[in-house]
Amino acid sequence: MTDNEILIKWQQGLSKDKLSKIYKREYNMQVKIIRSSVRHRHDGKMITNYEALRKVEQVIYKYLRERR
Repeated sequence: MTDNEILIKWQQGLSKDKLSKIYKREYNMQVKIIRSSVRHRHDGKMITNYEALRKVEQVIYKYLRERR
């Protein structure tokens, strides 16, 4: 999920908590796909709810600061 997608969904009314769950699910799915090959089985790191919320909040606060 890109920064623009996060902002669009946030402006549509989704909460930061719900956005972080969506972001976490999509990110971890990408990591699982990468890890599915033997060559890359140790690549990537799964993220937690807290790390996903941190990413979402950084994107939103950056947007709000620039908008000012």
